[in-house]
Amino acid sequence: MVFLALDESISGSESSSTEDEQSSDPLATLLRKKATIKAAEELGEDSPRKPRTPIIWMSSPMLPESTYVGVYRAILPDSTEESEVTQILPTLQTQTTTALPTASDPHVFLCMIGGGHFAAMIVSLIPKLVKRSGVVEREAVVLAHKTFHRYTTRRKQGGSQSANDNSKGTAHSAGSSLRRYNEAALTADIRELLGNWKEMLDSSSLLFIRATGTSNRKTLFGGDSPVIRSTDKRIRGFPFTTRRATQSELMRCFVEVTRLKVSKIDETVTAAPVAATSSAPTPKAPVAKLKPSKEEALKLQHTTTLTTLLRRSKAPAIITYLNSNKLPFTYYFTPTNHHTPTLLHLAASQSHPTIVLALLTKAPNGNKESADPTVKNSAGKTPYDLAGDKATREIFRVARQELGEDRFDWELLGVGSSISRKEYDEATEREKTAKDAEEKDRRDKETARLRNMPDTGSSSSAASKGGKSLAEVLGTNAATNAREEETKGLSEEAKRRLERERRARAAEERMKRLAGK
Repeated sequence: MVFLALDESISGSESSSTEDEQSSDPLATLLRKKATIKAAEELGEDSPRKPRTPIIWMSSPMLPESTYVGVYRAILPDSTEESEVTQILPTLQTQTTTALPTASDPHVFLCMIGGGHFAAMIVSLIPKLVKRSGVVEREAVVLAHKTFHRYTTRRKQGGSQSANDNSKGTAHSAGSSLRRYNEAALTADIRELLGNWKEMLDSSSLLFIRATGTSNRKTLFGGDSPVIRSTDKRIRGFPFTTRRATQSELMRCFVEVTRLKVSKIDETVTAAPVAATSSAPTPKAPVAKLKPSKEEALKLQHTTTLTTLLRRSKAPAIITYLNSNKLPFTYYFTPTNHHTPTLLHLAASQSHPTIVLALLTKAPNGNKESADPTVKNSAGKTPYDLAGDKATREIFRVARQELGEDRFDWELLGVGSSISRKEYDEATEREKTAKDAEEKDRRDKETARLRNMPDTGSSSSAASKGGKSLAEVLGTNAATNAREEETKGLSEEAKRRLERERRARAAEERMKRLAGK
């Protein structure tokens, strides 16, 4: 501990001394006359004040070069200056004893609370000498200790139940009720314990408390007649990281805060930061944010509008917007998109065959101003290479037919032989018919299988209990398949928009039915 470790590390004396002898103690003389403290005064009277670090470091000619000893500020009285440390430390030294310390001896109180865990301990500042394996050791004496644990924290979500109630309203569940009860019980247990320890708390030299959060602080400092008041000048925080509130953690913290620190510090390394803090830093001029020019802002607006229309599958609106704003059909996005740099790239990658064909064939001044399918992205991919489905790839063959063989090198692009729009529509219709027939055949087989199942009498009972009949199951499947068929080929944004429209129509129908009653 700090009183013992300081005695051992510098003077090496283990003999006891009276209060009258302390004035002539070599340790006190050494600290008063020969200790050199790296205090703020060395920087000059006009220099800025150094920040208050948790540990005060000191050196002495009797210590090896670059060796410093440190003590936590938390164990010193309030408003202790660094120049006064050498005068205060000798007064804090206590004597060892072989007898068991009592509550009347100097002692400190330590407690932690958080997450439903509470631990408290009162430790004597007079260590006890014990002999282990022939070696005399100093051992801290715990005068009283107690731990509590209650289930108050919401699992996987964190935070206490009271904090959740305050932010989101009172929850009504078995778990929330249990947590509220446990919070109240934990508060009552802690306040009862502090009341039983009131005598020892009033005589404690220091009170080390860790209580983060409003509810935890109310538990310790709240109530009609709190044993500990938040304005008590003896209260200290732990000047280092702590773990869960347990008895062993409190003892670790006691040893840490009361033990002298010994460290080797290179003054050449610390000189530069000290010099930097001695002069007031010049504030950096704020970096002005670059505003886009009018031309760039207009390009950003065009990009936002066109991408929004494309995701909604608005081919006519896209053509109208390009023409009205006199934009090229081979439109490059701003900022540059390395995967889909042009409007045609984006339309092909998101499987919009109608928009692809419109960009290739609907230019106002003929095919010479149509979108260029030979443009490549940063990975060397053309719009045809990014086509997301067969329908989009086939539409390039239609564009080949309408634009002509000489307009682009279609073979180099990988586009198949040209087909007319009529052939494209017929092929699309055939595929749709084949898929519908395949789906109908599947449903017929499923219906036959269900009808051939042995009747166990469960169908009638299921219907009486609210279960679905065969017709209801088939009808639901048919409606689901119809909705899936309707959304085929649409982008995710278009599917979401269609679903919103369906829900709006359903809500309107419900309102009409209610109004007609």
